[in-house]
Amino acid sequence: MLLCEVPRSTPLCSAEFLCLVERSGASCYKRAMLSKLRIKQFQKKILAHFRDQGREFPWRTTRDPYRILVSEVMLQQTQTERVRSKYIEFLDCFPSFTALAQASRADVLKAWQGLGYNRRALALHACAKEVLSRPGGTLPRDRDALLALPGIGPYTASAVACFSWSERSAFIETNIRTVFIHEFFPKRRKVADSEILELIAETLPRRDVRSWYYALMDYGAWLKRSGRKFNSRSAHYVKQSAFEGSHRQLRGRILRELTRTSGLTIHALHKVIARPKAEVLSTIDALVAEGFLVREGLRVRLGD
Repeated sequence: MLLCEVPRSTPLCSAEFLCLVERSGASCYKRAMLSKLRIKQFQKKILAHFRDQGREFPWRTTRDPYRILVSEVMLQQTQTERVRSKYIEFLDCFPSFTALAQASRADVLKAWQGLGYNRRALALHACAKEVLSRPGGTLPRDRDALLALPGIGPYTASAVACFSWSERSAFIETNIRTVFIHEFFPKRRKVADSEILELIAETLPRRDVRSWYYALMDYGAWLKRSGRKFNSRSAHYVKQSAFEGSHRQLRGRILRELTRTSGLTIHALHKVIARPKAEVLSTIDALVAEGFLVREGLRVRLGD
């Protein structure tokens, strides 16, 4: 994609991006730096909304890296209200890296039920074990060391560093993406996260980045309640497939049934779940291969 020059006399749109230019049939954008006034106006708007309508969550009252990590892993692809109660319950069961690392895989999966995406529970469990193997048994502050831990990607590493240690860096999640698409790309489609991250870095306050990111998330959540699908204009938008009747639903159902017992025969499990037998068998095989389940003859149970 070419970067095209636009005369300075060309007016900037409200997003302070140079207008779309057509040259030799190619579309291109070149962004202008935000003015100090525009940055100040944006920050003022976001923080005013946070003062009036900021949300309260139990993970926002702590700076403990373990508790922050638990919340961030839970919040991946899961609504905050679903996480609120499960967060407290999970910490009651496993209040520290030590408690989580020493727990059985079955107990961790039982505590996780209701959140979905059970791979996150196993990744968090594995992460706790690796943290305990480190000198001091604490979560590392170094970004590369964080990224080397199971279940921690670029967003989670940055979020944990911000909310635990107030480290100042640009990161993005769905509500933050919503804010920047709404405020800076009002008419654009296929907005890349790389473009948004530049703006996040540019508008990042010098102090109290923790509150700033909470404010962005809350403003984004508020915008979503309008019913408008802002993130559908993201270049990375993928419409989630229906959960009902999905393979993901089947995996979750099998695990949920097995958290209620010490084990079931495959025949009994198939009867309870009432899905095609071949589908149930292939899903059981996959869960065994991934370490979720143990198969003992004709019976299956949660992994140790």
